[in-house]
Amino acid sequence: MGTNATNLNDKPKDALKGQKRLRLVVLGFAMCFAVISGRLVELSLVRGFMGDHRAGVTREARLPRPDIVDRNGMLLATDIKVYSLFANPRKIIDVDEAVELLTAVLPDLNVKKLYKQLGNRKRAFIWLKREISPSKRAEVHNQGIPGVGFRKETLRIYPNGRLASHVLGYVDVDSHGIAGMEKFLDDQGALYTASLADPTKHAALPAHLSIDGRVQHAMSDEIAKAIDHFKAKAGAGVVMNIHTGEIISMVSLPDYNPNEPKSAQQSKSINRVTTGVYELGSVIKAVTFAMAFDAGVMTMNSKYDARHPLRIGRSVVHDFHAEKRILTVPEVFLHSSNIGTARMALDVGLEGHQAFLRKAGFFDRLVAELPEAAAPILPKRWGKLTTVTAAFGHGFAVQPLQGVTVASALMNGGKLIPPTFLKRDRESAQGQAVQLVKPETSEKMKYLFRLNAQKGTARKADKLAAGYRIGGKTGTAEKVIKGRYSKDHRLNSFVGAFPMEDPQYTVLVMLDEPKPVEGTYGYATSGWNAVPTAGKIIARIAPLLGVLPNLADLEKPKNKKAGTH
Repeated sequence: MGTNATNLNDKPKDALKGQKRLRLVVLGFAMCFAVISGRLVELSLVRGFMGDHRAGVTREARLPRPDIVDRNGMLLATDIKVYSLFANPRKIIDVDEAVELLTAVLPDLNVKKLYKQLGNRKRAFIWLKREISPSKRAEVHNQGIPGVGFRKETLRIYPNGRLASHVLGYVDVDSHGIAGMEKFLDDQGALYTASLADPTKHAALPAHLSIDGRVQHAMSDEIAKAIDHFKAKAGAGVVMNIHTGEIISMVSLPDYNPNEPKSAQQSKSINRVTTGVYELGSVIKAVTFAMAFDAGVMTMNSKYDARHPLRIGRSVVHDFHAEKRILTVPEVFLHSSNIGTARMALDVGLEGHQAFLRKAGFFDRLVAELPEAAAPILPKRWGKLTTVTAAFGHGFAVQPLQGVTVASALMNGGKLIPPTFLKRDRESAQGQAVQLVKPETSEKMKYLFRLNAQKGTARKADKLAAGYRIGGKTGTAEKVIKGRYSKDHRLNSFVGAFPMEDPQYTVLVMLDEPKPVEGTYGYATSGWNAVPTAGKIIARIAPLLGVLPNLADLEKPKNKKAGTH
């Protein structure tokens, strides 16, 4: 009995020890599983969440591209949501099948390249095709190919195609600004972009340009017609508000479609208004006149001897249409006398001439929002001959936008206002202005501009835009071909303003190498092509800009001889 009692008492103790060991084993396994599970949770949830959060923060930190609109709110550039196709080669089960299915929907995919991409097991992500249509996305999705997926992106589109393409610029496939205002908004315009942010929606408000889409279309249409009619290589034009410096229109043809950025890579598609630099010829004579007036070496009653060519060392300066007589100041302007204009510059002196051109900005690269801006080409040495030739626009080359900016100063009371492609009010513009010439000098230049439209080389513009009281100066510059000036290769230009009783806008028109055509009597100078083109442009855009015609001018009898020579 005693023995049996002892055995019965020992069994619970053994069972208890076994249970303790089992509990320890279970606890150990539980702890191991807990550690493993915790590690898995950390990797799959915590780090995944943090990674997504960080990526989200990175994406959110960069504001969406703002819409770009013209001064009237017309949409010029915007983003739309699109999908791009990618693959994880490590998850591709059957490369042959994947290639066959993908190329059935997207036949433009390169089969050889696709095999190579999908067969590369070392990579976990590759782009297959960016920006596919919703219908193609649905087709690929329905194929259910393992390892193939989509990522939502934004596509920049330009609803008006080529309209204002050189102003807008374009973006790359990752929506980074490459040219024009698009690049400005990414780079120099970072603060401007931030100022457009709507903190309540974490979005960017539209960027308002100074461009008027209606004026842009009209100018582009007329310059395209002129290029075709006069068989020119290219053409360009600018409309500027002379009191604010706002660029209302800027055209350079040939242009490109920003929806197809590859077309912008062609050399013929450069922006001739800011990227190109040219000798503007007689247009620069207006600057020389203003300089001479302002320096006090000339009055409206001064006279200049143009009876004989002007000799400077071994060089001889001629007039294109020589009058061979003593000319008054208005006659020098009307007949565009190289000799008379050169004598004005010599009266001012070499140092005074350089100082004035420097003050006008011709010695520096013009800085505006567009990054495509070329520096001027200046003579290495400035001597007496340089002053003579520079007086009538030869020997140095500048952006056309610089020319129209200075011309605006000659029309607005003498204030040089930096140009802008963004909306700007008159008050802020005046705060940036520099007094280039005296107000009385500006009045004299307005008189000469208007006189030239009434009696000189700009008559055709005044006739075609009757009532809008145009004034302006023509320029026909021989281009340098193989190191020599060529009489058969010209850059023709016209810079004008309207309405001349109270100028509001300046207009620049350029035609590159126009040819004589029927009705020009063998001539191909500016008065026969750039001038009438400007007249047609002003007749179309003046009503859009709210400029009313002078009814008294419209009631005058037509002068049949005006503008025929």
